[in-house]
Amino acid sequence: APKSLAKVASGGELSRISLAVQVAAAAKTSALCMVFDEVDAGIGGAVAEIVGRQLRDLGERAQVLCVTHLAQVASQAHSQFRVTKLSDGKITRTAVKTLGPLERVDEIARMLGGIDISEQARAHAREMLAHAAPAEAHLKKKRAPSARQ
Repeated sequence: APKSLAKVASGGELSRISLAVQVAAAAKTSALCMVFDEVDAGIGGAVAEIVGRQLRDLGERAQVLCVTHLAQVASQAHSQFRVTKLSDGKITRTAVKTLGPLERVDEIARMLGGIDISEQARAHAREMLAHAAPAEAHLKKKRAPSARQ
Protein backbone atom coordinates (compact mmCIF):
# COMPACT_ATOMS: atom_id res chain seq x y z
CA ALA A 1 0.00 0.00 0.00
CA PRO A 2 1.23 3.53 -0.69
CA LYS A 3 2.88 5.20 2.31
CA SER A 4 4.38 8.59 2.99
CA LEU A 5 7.92 9.10 1.78
CA ALA A 6 9.15 9.61 5.35
CA LYS A 7 7.96 6.08 6.21
CA VAL A 8 9.54 4.24 3.26
CA ALA A 9 12.79 6.14 2.61
CA SER A 10 15.98 5.98 4.65
CA GLY A 11 17.70 9.11 5.96
CA GLY A 12 20.19 8.96 3.10
CA GLU A 13 17.44 8.56 0.52
CA LEU A 14 15.56 11.52 2.00
CA SER A 15 18.75 13.60 1.82
CA ARG A 16 19.27 12.69 -1.84
CA ILE A 17 15.64 13.53 -2.63
CA SER A 18 16.16 16.86 -0.88
CA LEU A 19 19.33 17.40 -2.93
CA ALA A 20 17.44 16.63 -6.15
CA VAL A 21 14.70 19.12 -5.23
CA GLN A 22 17.29 21.77 -4.32
CA VAL A 23 19.14 21.25 -7.62
CA ALA A 24 15.88 21.47 -9.59
CA ALA A 25 14.80 24.62 -7.74
CA ALA A 26 18.24 26.27 -7.53
CA ALA A 27 17.62 28.70 -10.37
CA LYS A 28 14.49 30.03 -8.67
CA THR A 29 15.47 29.88 -5.01
CA SER A 30 17.02 32.53 -2.83
CA ALA A 31 18.31 30.10 -0.19
CA LEU A 32 21.44 31.43 1.45
CA CYS A 33 22.57 28.19 3.10
CA MET A 34 21.74 24.52 2.67
CA VAL A 35 22.88 21.74 4.99
CA PHE A 36 23.11 18.11 3.92
CA ASP A 37 23.85 15.26 6.28
CA GLU A 38 23.92 11.60 5.21
CA VAL A 39 23.46 12.61 1.56
CA ASP A 40 26.08 9.97 0.72
CA ALA A 41 24.66 7.16 2.87
CA GLY A 42 24.53 3.89 0.96
CA ILE A 43 26.26 5.13 -2.19
CA GLY A 44 29.79 5.10 -3.55
CA GLY A 45 31.87 5.34 -6.70
CA ALA A 46 30.36 7.17 -9.64
CA VAL A 47 27.07 7.97 -7.88
CA ALA A 48 29.00 9.61 -5.02
CA GLU A 49 30.95 11.69 -7.52
CA ILE A 50 27.72 12.82 -9.19
CA VAL A 51 26.26 13.78 -5.79
CA GLY A 52 29.48 15.71 -5.08
CA ARG A 53 29.22 17.53 -8.41
CA GLN A 54 25.59 18.46 -7.73
CA LEU A 55 26.56 19.82 -4.30
CA ARG A 56 29.46 21.75 -5.85
CA ASP A 57 27.12 23.25 -8.44
CA LEU A 58 24.68 24.29 -5.71
CA GLY A 59 27.65 25.86 -3.94
CA GLU A 60 27.97 28.28 -6.86
CA ARG A 61 24.61 29.82 -5.87
CA ALA A 62 24.44 29.39 -2.09
CA GLN A 63 26.47 28.25 0.87
CA VAL A 64 26.32 24.46 1.06
CA LEU A 65 27.44 22.54 4.13
CA CYS A 66 27.72 18.80 3.71
CA VAL A 67 28.81 16.17 6.20
CA THR A 68 30.46 13.37 4.23
CA HIS A 69 32.71 10.38 4.74
CA LEU A 70 33.28 9.80 1.03
CA ALA A 71 36.32 11.07 -0.84
CA GLN A 72 34.26 11.32 -4.04
CA VAL A 73 31.97 13.88 -2.39
CA ALA A 74 34.63 15.73 -0.37
CA SER A 75 36.93 16.16 -3.38
CA GLN A 76 34.23 18.16 -5.18
CA ALA A 77 33.96 20.77 -2.40
CA HIS A 78 35.14 24.34 -2.86
CA SER A 79 36.66 24.15 0.62
CA GLN A 80 36.92 21.46 3.25
CA PHE A 81 36.93 21.21 7.03
CA ARG A 82 37.88 18.33 9.28
CA VAL A 83 35.56 17.84 12.24
CA THR A 84 36.87 15.73 15.10
CA LYS A 85 35.27 14.72 18.36
CA LEU A 86 37.49 14.71 21.43
CA SER A 87 36.45 13.11 24.71
CA ASP A 88 38.17 12.44 28.01
CA GLY A 89 35.24 10.35 29.27
CA LYS A 90 33.66 13.29 31.09
CA ILE A 91 33.67 16.11 28.58
CA THR A 92 33.21 15.82 24.84
CA ARG A 93 34.41 18.58 22.55
CA THR A 94 34.19 19.09 18.83
CA ALA A 95 37.04 20.67 16.90
CA VAL A 96 36.66 22.12 13.41
CA LYS A 97 39.72 22.86 11.28
CA THR A 98 39.83 24.49 7.86
CA LEU A 99 42.04 22.41 5.59
CA GLY A 100 44.66 23.99 3.35
CA PRO A 101 45.60 22.45 -0.01
CA LEU A 102 48.16 19.95 1.37
CA GLU A 103 45.97 19.02 4.33
CA ARG A 104 43.09 18.46 1.93
CA VAL A 105 45.16 16.00 -0.09
CA ASP A 106 46.03 14.11 3.11
CA GLU A 107 42.43 14.08 4.35
CA ILE A 108 41.04 12.79 1.07
CA ALA A 109 43.86 10.23 0.94
CA ARG A 110 42.88 9.15 4.47
CA MET A 111 39.26 8.82 3.36
CA LEU A 112 40.43 6.64 0.47
CA GLY A 113 42.99 4.50 2.24
CA GLY A 114 42.59 4.56 6.00
CA ILE A 115 44.93 5.41 8.86
CA ASP A 116 48.26 4.85 7.10
CA ILE A 117 48.35 7.21 4.13
CA SER A 118 50.38 5.88 1.22
CA GLU A 119 51.89 7.97 -1.57
CA GLN A 120 49.57 6.13 -3.95
CA ALA A 121 46.53 7.31 -1.95
CA ARG A 122 47.90 10.88 -1.99
CA ALA A 123 48.38 10.69 -5.77
CA HIS A 124 44.79 9.49 -6.15
CA ALA A 125 43.58 12.32 -3.87
CA ARG A 126 45.49 14.92 -5.93
CA GLU A 127 43.97 13.49 -9.09
CA MET A 128 40.45 13.69 -7.63
CA LEU A 129 40.95 17.30 -6.55
CA ALA A 130 42.41 18.26 -9.93
CA HIS A 131 39.50 16.57 -11.67
CA ALA A 132 37.01 18.72 -9.71
CA ALA A 133 38.81 22.03 -10.44
CA PRO A 134 38.69 21.83 -14.28
CA ALA A 135 34.99 21.00 -14.13
CA GLU A 136 34.45 24.25 -12.22
CA ALA A 137 36.56 26.23 -14.70
CA HIS A 138 34.49 24.77 -17.55
CA LEU A 139 31.23 25.79 -15.83
CA LYS A 140 32.49 29.35 -15.28
CA LYS A 141 33.40 29.66 -18.98
CA LYS A 142 29.97 28.30 -19.91
CA ARG A 143 28.21 30.86 -17.67
CA ALA A 144 30.32 33.83 -18.80
CA PRO A 145 28.69 36.04 -21.44
CA SER A 146 30.23 35.64 -24.86
CA ALA A 147 32.17 38.47 -26.53
CA ARG A 148 29.40 38.82 -29.14
CA GLN A 149 26.75 39.89 -26.62
